Amino acid sequence: MVTAVAQRLASQRKEIDDTLATFALSPTQLQEVKAKMRVELERGLKKDSHPTASVKMLPTYVYRTPDGTERGKYLALDLGGTNFRVLVVKIRTGMRNSVRMYNKIYAIPLEIMQGTGEELFDHIVQCISDFLDYMGMKNTRLPLGFTFSFPCNQTEVTSIVNMILGDLVSWTKGFKATDCEGYDVVDMLREAIKRRNEFDLDIVAIVNDTVGTMMTCAYEDPKCQIGLIAGTGSNVCYMEEMNNIEFVEGDEGQMCVNTEWGGFGENDNTEDIRTRYDREVDGGSLNPGKQRFEKMTSGMYLGEIVRQILIDLTKRGLLFRGHITERLKTKGIFETKFLSQIESDRLALLQVRSILQSLGLDSTCDDSIIVKEVCGAVSRRAAQLCGAGMAAVVDKIRENRGLDHLEITVGVDGTLYKLHPHFSTILKDTVRELAPNCKVDFILSEDGSGKGAALITAVIDKYLYAMRFSDETLRDIMARFRREMENGLGRDINPTATVKMLPTFVRSIPDGSEKGDFIALDLGGSNFRILRVKVSHEKKQTVQMESQIYETPEDIIHGSGSRLFDHVAECLGDFMEKQKIKDKKLPMGFTFSFPCAHSKLDEAVLLTWTKRFKASGVEGMDVVKLLNKAIKKRGDYDADIMAVVNDTVGTMMTCGFDDQRCEVGIIIGTGTNACYMEELRHIDMVEGDEGRMCINTEWGAFGDDGTLEDIRTEFDREIDRGSLNPGKQLFEKMVSGMYMGELVRLILVKMAKEGLLFEGRITPELLTKGKFDTKHVSAIEKSKEGLTKANEILTRLGVEPSEDDCIAVQHVCAIVSFRSANLIAATLGAILTRLKDNKNSPRLRTTVGIDGSLYKMHPQYARRLHKTVRRLVPESDVRFLLSESGSGKGAAMVTAWASRLADQTRQIAETLAQFRLTKEQLLEVKKRMRTEIQNGLSKNTQSTATVKMLPTYVRSTPDGTG
Repeated sequence: MVTAVAQRLASQRKEIDDTLATFALSPTQLQEVKAKMRVELERGLKKDSHPTASVKMLPTYVYRTPDGTERGKYLALDLGGTNFRVLVVKIRTGMRNSVRMYNKIYAIPLEIMQGTGEELFDHIVQCISDFLDYMGMKNTRLPLGFTFSFPCNQTEVTSIVNMILGDLVSWTKGFKATDCEGYDVVDMLREAIKRRNEFDLDIVAIVNDTVGTMMTCAYEDPKCQIGLIAGTGSNVCYMEEMNNIEFVEGDEGQMCVNTEWGGFGENDNTEDIRTRYDREVDGGSLNPGKQRFEKMTSGMYLGEIVRQILIDLTKRGLLFRGHITERLKTKGIFETKFLSQIESDRLALLQVRSILQSLGLDSTCDDSIIVKEVCGAVSRRAAQLCGAGMAAVVDKIRENRGLDHLEITVGVDGTLYKLHPHFSTILKDTVRELAPNCKVDFILSEDGSGKGAALITAVIDKYLYAMRFSDETLRDIMARFRREMENGLGRDINPTATVKMLPTFVRSIPDGSEKGDFIALDLGGSNFRILRVKVSHEKKQTVQMESQIYETPEDIIHGSGSRLFDHVAECLGDFMEKQKIKDKKLPMGFTFSFPCAHSKLDEAVLLTWTKRFKASGVEGMDVVKLLNKAIKKRGDYDADIMAVVNDTVGTMMTCGFDDQRCEVGIIIGTGTNACYMEELRHIDMVEGDEGRMCINTEWGAFGDDGTLEDIRTEFDREIDRGSLNPGKQLFEKMVSGMYMGELVRLILVKMAKEGLLFEGRITPELLTKGKFDTKHVSAIEKSKEGLTKANEILTRLGVEPSEDDCIAVQHVCAIVSFRSANLIAATLGAILTRLKDNKNSPRLRTTVGIDGSLYKMHPQYARRLHKTVRRLVPESDVRFLLSESGSGKGAAMVTAWASRLADQTRQIAETLAQFRLTKEQLLEVKKRMRTEIQNGLSKNTQSTATVKMLPTYVRSTPDGTG
């Protein structure tokens, strides 16, 4: 009996293995696919064979990839699926090129996709009209670039931006609008614009999504000369040599060719690797016999192939106890996204079973294993086939150029490549094996169009639009901050000024002469650092640092001031003990990263706590005296606190040690602040007009007087209400790392409540304050793994996100972090323009020292900040220098400067002291002079007297009688 059961199970296992074996491609088969693809690429390029080639090799009349000289403002229309996008793209050139985009996503209902061509293009034009209203641009006639992701013949061209005829070869991706195939889609769009008669556009270019992806990525990587779409559809384009394109005039240079490789196999040359399931999917499609390669490799069909296999295995009694549910019989019910979820390495079999149960399938553990194997076989074959096709393309390019070895980059877009856990790896491995003489890098298009962008709609944008700022708005914010700076620089500490503009009494940046042994204490958060900094001049100026980080417990942060400084003094003693310097009285610099008023360099009166600190009895007190008191109370060591600065000043001084042009310091981390070197003549609260002094702006409080109310959102107000200091530090709450993750969480909760995310599901974790960290924002915005990270993070929050959810969350994160970078750019722009005006220079050349976890760790933040600053302050050459050593080293530099100043003052005093005479010394001089006068008058001593007392023979002074 046992033997019979075992034999039956073995037989069933063999049937399953035999079924899946039809999807397994051997290295020989993959080489054959590559060779056949190569033949079809060549046939598509030949004048004689082009009409019958399955790979159409359509010319795009794009003669080059971007070279950095492109500029201007364009309207773009991206049509390639059930959702399409309308964009305004602004391209600027200068020291750093920049591209800015504003967009909206619109849906195309099924009845329009499969209706008439006139209905389709009227719908598109209606959406364009809505977008132009949204942007306030209906009266602006812009050039329009049309991304049309279907096979087209283009026949009239004058330049890279004048590709204006596009005859539709055939619909794909579920589109069947009548009276379009064989007609010029540009003409149909123009006619629809004329019918609406509301606006006019200059349609100058039409490309498909692969070309758009290649051009997007080539803007960032000049080696990118291939575009790949691996999503709902599948396609490739690449830069081909003109002399190989026989049906286009000209032999010089290159042109991008749209392969339309989805049609590969239509001449039956892939029949040896097609399975009966492929044939069933093809037979049930809208275009039987067409796009056979796409039906084996693209996201539109992989789920359906899996469904056909599951039905067959179930019919044979190998799955689900032989029971086929009505849902399993439903075409399209098994979506490709389920493959990505089921094949996830992190997904346990119980979770796979849960997915199957949601489809009405009562599965056992064995069923779940088999389904996972089926999904893996189908997706692996798809990735290998794409890899074989890509190997044919890169080898052709290598041979075109007569190279032994080719290095090239492929720009990629598409949800299958982005979201499937193994697709991209298998694709890359296959290319590497089949094209060993080519080093191929893949770069993901950040701005390409994808199926997952469906949730980025106008409904979502009603929350996020207020976080997007035009350059005009940013310049207005610059002007507001400039006024606040001037207000803060007024006589005394202006009680009405929100931007306090506090003098620091730091009068210069390091000049290279600093030397000595110093202690630096860096207190600005729940962890603080103590450093020993040695600056020497043996052959060149060198800095040696040793440091230790100490924790400040929450009960001390919120306890009494005496406990806080006793704790700091205790940690300082521990550090000095470990350094064996308790018997030395070394100069100390104190980085204290909270708003303080200074009357001299070694005095700092705390104005207000920030960053969750609430220690009592400290506000209004001199923190140097409090620390000295705590040190004296211990009595086991002494310290000479020569300077107290905040972290922005420390950052500026640290970077100034490496670059003496550095005259601005910025912190963009848990909190945010800036300092800069101001002319003394403009600082009313400090005496003197000559030279400069560093000003601590304390810009985190910008907007506390209502200056920013028009740009604050409901989410900013909710953040403020729930903070420890409502109504304070409003600018900091809009831009800093302490609040960014929470801002994103509040937006996601709002969207979920309105059914725009997570199918309306809200978990307790998502509702918990602080659960969405700013580090999650950074992870989700990573270009290559961001969507995978989004899935992981949201899953930990109890959410089961779809692909669309992940892309929407990534979009929310990008909007929030981009707003932060833009606002920082505006306030920094105000500082830079003030420096430029102070110098009365037509062009500012300066360096900005920066520190902070948000700036360092966020993958896009620095680039966005730099680009926006250069747009807002075009008459400037700004170097951004990251502080590698933190602000503690800067405190040591300030101490070194103060120590050097003290030494100079002492030397001067010692020199001048030689000229000071006491009363006793003056009486002695008087006595000696009297003696010498007597000697000079005496006949006996006159000849040796130092005071000669020579007679003049003038015997009287005038008496007024003459």
